[in-house]
This record gives sequence, C-alpha cells and structure tokens, in this order.
Amino acid sequence: MSLTPSHLIEYLYCPRFTYFEYVLRVPQQEDKDYKVMRGRHLHDQRLEQNKDYLRRRLGVMGKHLDQYLTNDMLRGRVDEVLQLADGTLAPLDYKFAEWKDTVYSTYQTQLYCYAWLIEATFDQPVTRGFLVYTRSNYKVVEVPITPANVDDVKRIAAAVQDIIEQNLYPKATKYKSRCVTCTYRKICTR
Repeated sequence: MSLTPSHLIEYLYCPRFTYFEYVLRVPQQEDKDYKVMRGRHLHDQRLEQNKDYLRRRLGVMGKHLDQYLTNDMLRGRVDEVLQLADGTLAPLDYKFAEWKDTVYSTYQTQLYCYAWLIEATFDQPVTRGFLVYTRSNYKVVEVPITPANVDDVKRIAAAVQDIIEQNLYPKATKYKSRCVTCTYRKICTR
C-alpha cells in the first residue's frame, strides 16, 4: 500500500487512528470539516493564480507546480517544488491558517515527507521547505530539513505499513486529551 503524508500525521496523532481507518475501514468523515474543505479550495485557487510567480527573495530559479510524486512507500501532491540558487530543491506548501509564531509538528512532518519524495524523484538534495500562511497575508516561513528528519518519516512510514499489512492493533496515544475529540473515541478501547 502506498501511503500519504496524512497517513503519517494521523499515526503520530494516535497509532490507533491508522488501525481504525485503514485496517477496519471505518471512515472519519473529514469532508464535513470546514477548514479541510476551505483549504482544498484555496489550494486549487492559489495554484491557478500563482503560475508565473517566482519568489526572488528566496533565491528561486524555477519551480514545478502541483507535483504528484511517489516512491516505493509514499505518495503525495506538493503545491510547489522550488529550484533554489544553491542547487537544492525545496517543497512549498500553502496553509489555510494564521501564522502564530510556531510551525506545528503536522506541517513539519508533511514537509519532511515531501522532502523524501522530492529527493527520490529529482535526485537532488532538500535542506529546507517553505510554508505559506494564507490567513496571515501569505507570510512565508522557512523550515530547515535534515537527513534525520527524512529518516524519521521513513521509520514512521514503515510502522504505518506494519499496522495496515499485518492487521496490528497498536497502543493508543499517550496524550489522552486527544481522545476527547477523536472520531474513533466511541469504538476505541482505552
């Protein structure tokens, strides 16, 4: 099974999320969530508006828009793959969010996944990624990416695949406050 960055993010939230959604196939009904739907619409709108724009202050020499990338474990669609003046590539992802002086771990994980996909596809190094916070006047935030970050997402992807392929019932998250709003709280054993 080919995984997406969402699989890994859900696993990090709670490994049992992976089990309920992808082993038992209990849907989570995310299409009802306003921010998810608004983010998808904004993503499509920004791709259309941004076709000829280069971020010169970031050292962008070129870019690939709306790239679907895959390797032997992971697949994903990157908003933009930037070609930078220093010879590296970088993922750029739009977020329907406000900048609140911190980059959430979910956003970091997504960029690390994209770095893995970009390196595998283009055979060029990725040392940073960029997030565009659309609800904060399109603020661009740079996120460093190390080989250790990419190795971490590779390990997480292997753990997710183990749950799905071997029908493993994993331990729940140690953060019990997450259970309060979890889609699967009514069917999960605590």
